Amino acid sequence: MYGAILGDIAGSRFEFSRPERFDWRTEELFHGMSKYTDDSVLTIATKYAILTGVPYPRAYRHFGRRYMQAGYGPMFKNWLHAQSERGYGSFGNGSAMRVSFIGRYFQELEEVEEQARLSSVCTHDHPEGVKAAQAAAAAVYMARTGASKKEIAAYIHKKYRYAVRRPLYAYRPFGKFDVTAMGTMPLAIRCFLESEDWESCIRNVYSVRCDTDTVACIAGGIADAFYGGTGQDEDALLRRFLIRPNRVGAFDTYLYDWATKEPDSLQKEKGDVGDDDNRDVPI
Repeated sequence: MYGAILGDIAGSRFEFSRPERFDWRTEELFHGMSKYTDDSVLTIATKYAILTGVPYPRAYRHFGRRYMQAGYGPMFKNWLHAQSERGYGSFGNGSAMRVSFIGRYFQELEEVEEQARLSSVCTHDHPEGVKAAQAAAAAVYMARTGASKKEIAAYIHKKYRYAVRRPLYAYRPFGKFDVTAMGTMPLAIRCFLESEDWESCIRNVYSVRCDTDTVACIAGGIADAFYGGTGQDEDALLRRFLIRPNRVGAFDTYLYDWATKEPDSLQKEKGDVGDDDNRDVPI
């Protein structure tokens, strides 16, 4: 899961533009302009939902309202302010970027895919949105349970019909910003498949013009599970980027605390997330 969050942060400053003389092989991964986005917020919200038993839509609304400046899409913003917990027909990539903890936590592939479906339908209930969430979570699960890259690629291609065999060199001349599930998932999977470690996976993402933070979040979560970590100073980076001053000037550690929460040490924390809970929203 840390690989997903750090992938989001590393990809955040290249989502819409790149500096002159940009070199994806050597560009600094973490920079003063890097930041967490909605991908990290909702990834952590998914973990919160699972560890506390709070339903996914309540967890997403709680974290979304608490961190309103994280960069959500317009349909999700409307959903945050509505009372309905039903989906709005989205086939965007937002369902896939938030499920890495599902692939990490649950012990059977069938349960992983069912939980991914449940996490998706409250917002992204279009079949392509659901499929993307299930494929991303399944890839993380397979990566952490010892499947080879060949096995992961074969499963994702056969079950979810993503064209994961297209090499990155074929993407690079035609890369573009694409927030659809259909455009994001094959690229994210391919960035992982052509990697040698977590960092090279993120650099593969850099090599293609795309929705960089979300592709890096999805691919980074899979790579983290497959390689057994990111190779970065994870706690220092999470502290650096997740802990920020809130609107009254105090340091808000809520995102960091839930990102790093250990399941075995968790005391059930139900009943603290009413829909109107907007306390300590960071600026």
